[in-house]
Amino acid sequence: MSQETESTPTVTDGTDGHSTRGAYVTGGAEFTRDTNYIEDRITRNASPGSHGEPGWPVEAGRYRLIAARACPWANRTVIVRRLLGLEEAISLGQPGPTHDARSWTFDLDPGRVDPVLGIGRLQEAFFKRFPGYPRGITVPAIVDVRSGEVVTNNFPQITLDFSTEWVEFHRPGAPELYPKHLRGEIDQVNKRVFTEVNNGVYRCGFAGSQEAYDSAYQRLWTALDWLEERLAGQRYLVGDTITEADVRLFTTLARFDPVYHGHFKCNRQKLSEMPNLWGYARDLFQTPGFGDTIDFVQIKRHYYIVHEDINPTGIVPAGPDLSGWLEDHGRESLGGRPFGEGTPPGPVRPGEEVAPGHGA
Repeated sequence: MSQETESTPTVTDGTDGHSTRGAYVTGGAEFTRDTNYIEDRITRNASPGSHGEPGWPVEAGRYRLIAARACPWANRTVIVRRLLGLEEAISLGQPGPTHDARSWTFDLDPGRVDPVLGIGRLQEAFFKRFPGYPRGITVPAIVDVRSGEVVTNNFPQITLDFSTEWVEFHRPGAPELYPKHLRGEIDQVNKRVFTEVNNGVYRCGFAGSQEAYDSAYQRLWTALDWLEERLAGQRYLVGDTITEADVRLFTTLARFDPVYHGHFKCNRQKLSEMPNLWGYARDLFQTPGFGDTIDFVQIKRHYYIVHEDINPTGIVPAGPDLSGWLEDHGRESLGGRPFGEGTPPGPVRPGEEVAPGHGA
């Protein structure tokens, strides 16, 4: 989201405005996420959005998904793209784990330039369409390769459209991540997970007062206790197969012990101390399409280096031990069919693999 996941930082070094230094905490205030995104959609009939937003046609090879490995919101789009087999239809650009006050940068690519878009900063795609774009330069973002202009950064809608609008480009055996008969329940679960968990960890980490933190902390753990109880008797969040709801929760759980427990002070318990959530997270991690997208090194580098007002030393912790992600989870005893009538995705596309030593 904004500069990955948070509101646009206030530059604090007083130099050229391009420093990584930024203030993410507002003194005395509760963290409020900016949820105003570019709401254009890419659909089968290129129809305009419900509020008149421009429509773009589904077209293989036309668009590039920009999704940093470090960002949980971007990570969702990478997982769904992989589960559905959209790699051939939608290319993937991945910025590095840190950014400056201007934008995410393609510092991991040769010449520090995205090889398809030919830009060094994601900001260039936003400015090409909206000169002087005033909001955060966010990931995930979809860019029109022909024009080099950003199409959308509306992260919740991107994954839903991958499931419902890009069907003709799904791989054989692609799962139904947003089945019609479960959409009401999925939407209900997603709403609570977003407000209380996905965003809840940020309300803890970016709280500007003890009162704001205490309230955020209570809300987060109330929701995590609800999820722990819900997952005691069912393998997945909704129904008996993996759905959009599981994707959305997983990316927060994957970052919980490495980042949110300590860095964001979400420290009542570690994820690994909550039996059902920990087993559930390991089950998904070991499912093709989930754990093979997780780069723990980039995740930790992003949070501990970019959030300099929370971690002014910039020291990235060595722990925690990640080997537990590969231990047996025993969740098969609850039944369930991970991909329903479908099949697992194949190997990770060459060039998109997590770097050796960066996973569990």
